[in-house]
Amino acid sequence: MLTAAQVLQARSRAAEMLAAAGLVITPAERAAIEVVDFGLNDLEHLGTEIVVYVNTERVCAKELVLFPHQTCAEHRHPPFDGTPGKEETFRVRTGVVYLHVEGGEPTANPKANPARAERGVYTATREMVLHPGEQFTVPSNTKHWFQGGPDGAVVSEFSTKSRDELDIFTDPDISRMPVQTD
Repeated sequence: MLTAAQVLQARSRAAEMLAAAGLVITPAERAAIEVVDFGLNDLEHLGTEIVVYVNTERVCAKELVLFPHQTCAEHRHPPFDGTPGKEETFRVRTGVVYLHVEGGEPTANPKANPARAERGVYTATREMVLHPGEQFTVPSNTKHWFQGGPDGAVVSEFSTKSRDELDIFTDPDISRMPVQTD
């Protein structure tokens, strides 16, 4: 669990990174930046900061901020309500992102080094290194995870409807929905 002070600090850092990327957010969006630590209280290594612009029945658009070497843990977006699940495209705005997706040949010497890897909770082993202007689309119900590079990263996400509470994580200790203490 994160404290209110930790959430405010992470929001401030994320807002600074968004501004440095040339992305303008409103005061209301800044105040609503979602700070996700997966219930592990290790935000520097595991988590992401999210600005949601729109999330309707048909489309979702977000900005994801990753602090240096911060990892969004392995997960998949399962089918729901008769849909195949969320399909998402990640487009890097600043920094470098190490995106891992299940399927295909495993990467021999991956650059990403996520926290808790010793627990066997990262099974997607094909790594793509994405730089600013590069993008990749992750099919629905596909295991994936990603890590910011040494300077962190700002990533635009475009997807079908997002139902984050339904995400299935490989690590059984993870809780997707943020919890904050005072």
